[in-house]
Amino acid sequence: MSSSLSPSSPSSPPQLPVGDSFDAERRLSEAEERLREAIKELQRRQRRAARGPHTYPPCDHTPDESCVAHAIGNLCQSFLLSYGVRVGIGILLRAFKLAKGQSYASLLDLKQLVSEKDLIVREEACRVGLLFGGFTGSYHALRCLLRKWRRKETPFNAFLAGSVAGLSVLALDDPNRRRTLALYLLARVAQCAYNSAKSKNKFHLWGSHWRHGDALLFALACSQVMYSFVMRPESLPKAYQEFIQKTGPVERPVYKAVRENCRGVPVDIASLSAFLASRGKSNAMKLEEFPSIIPCSVIHPDTTSCLAQNANAASATFRKTFPLYFSLTFVPYVVLHLQKFMDAPARTCWLAVRDAVRSTTFLSAFVGIFQGVICLHRKVASKDHKLVYWIAGGMAALSVLLEKKSRRAELALYVLPRAGDSLWYILVNRHLLPNVKNSEVALFSACMGGIMYYLEHEPETMAPFLRGLIRRFLASRISNPGHSSSRSASYTYLQTLDAIKKPKLPDNREIDGFSSQKYNLESIPGL
Repeated sequence: MSSSLSPSSPSSPPQLPVGDSFDAERRLSEAEERLREAIKELQRRQRRAARGPHTYPPCDHTPDESCVAHAIGNLCQSFLLSYGVRVGIGILLRAFKLAKGQSYASLLDLKQLVSEKDLIVREEACRVGLLFGGFTGSYHALRCLLRKWRRKETPFNAFLAGSVAGLSVLALDDPNRRRTLALYLLARVAQCAYNSAKSKNKFHLWGSHWRHGDALLFALACSQVMYSFVMRPESLPKAYQEFIQKTGPVERPVYKAVRENCRGVPVDIASLSAFLASRGKSNAMKLEEFPSIIPCSVIHPDTTSCLAQNANAASATFRKTFPLYFSLTFVPYVVLHLQKFMDAPARTCWLAVRDAVRSTTFLSAFVGIFQGVICLHRKVASKDHKLVYWIAGGMAALSVLLEKKSRRAELALYVLPRAGDSLWYILVNRHLLPNVKNSEVALFSACMGGIMYYLEHEPETMAPFLRGLIRRFLASRISNPGHSSSRSASYTYLQTLDAIKKPKLPDNREIDGFSSQKYNLESIPGL
């Protein structure tokens, strides 16, 4: 019996040296790669033979649906989806406003809740719907047209269709909003291009492996934005400027005086005196046309303690912005995932409240830190300088560490276009860059072409949130190599090989970190 269990027994597997086992694994891997390429080539030949010399590649939609009906159906679906998101956010914000005024009974009065007099979202919601719906419908129509015209399916088709469909941005009548969206997409395309080059070992940016690299990018963008808000407010979009002004604790006349003081021009004493008189502080201090620095007693005249002022500013910001963050978190999730909300409404509400509290805390801390840095500078220095506000914006941005990791990159890429927009305006104003009319439309179109190329041919390079959002609005009918009925055994074998070579983490994220089955809907930019 002992001889039957010995290593020399014929029933036991042969023992290979370590070097031979590694060589066998290498040969097996090379054989799998050659088999994979052979199967792909066989599939290409079969598709060419099935199509014939005078046919074109099949469209993504079902054979019983015409190309025109497919495009119109996607247009209507995306229009209604985006229109509903925008109107839902407006209604929820209106409800918060009524509840804040202790008018709880009016929440049941549709005349007060959704009347056109108080809920002015019709035009804006229609423009947002035309933007998303127009892009979706025209993209699908152009893809079908290019397949029939060029008689082949190439990456250029996706780029050209996305670029032409990007002209739907003309639905937005504000050039500032179009430029902001174009710069946002430019940042996203750059992210995809970098991820693509990095995955192919063609380019690697120094510092991209840092744990808090996203927070650093957010800090640099916030530095530019806050500097522009204080020193060059005209370089920011009006809506964004109004949001920062309402969120912060400092009034416009004070910012105007700080700006004049840093530029070395006379301070508008009349405007500043009128502001202080409205706060009952007209005789409390002596104002000068050329002060060395605007003191804290002018910046926050209602409070003598800087520490108390910072705490009050943070708490006031929390109260003012929580309804907005809750609306941006709750409404998109319900509209885009209605079935999940119907299955577990209580859980959805709890997640929305939790994430809204976390995001509002981050913004409140940002305001408090920014105000604190300004007050601290006045305690240790006797002369003001414009660089102080750039540094204060960067230090306040460290509050982004309160947000969860998955949100930090989204926030950085949300603020980065605002910073780029401001810098663009300043450079054009100083005649360092040419002012090309409708350049934002051309940039938006080119970026949408790049986005659609990466979405269809290199989807792993895109952020999971953006990839899932675009596919949701495009009705999830793109990036499908074929219908399930036409998938052969060779295709299934290739999918199995890919699954074996790319292991999964327990939470369904791919090990390379690029894609995930989960993504956040609380940070939809521009809503």
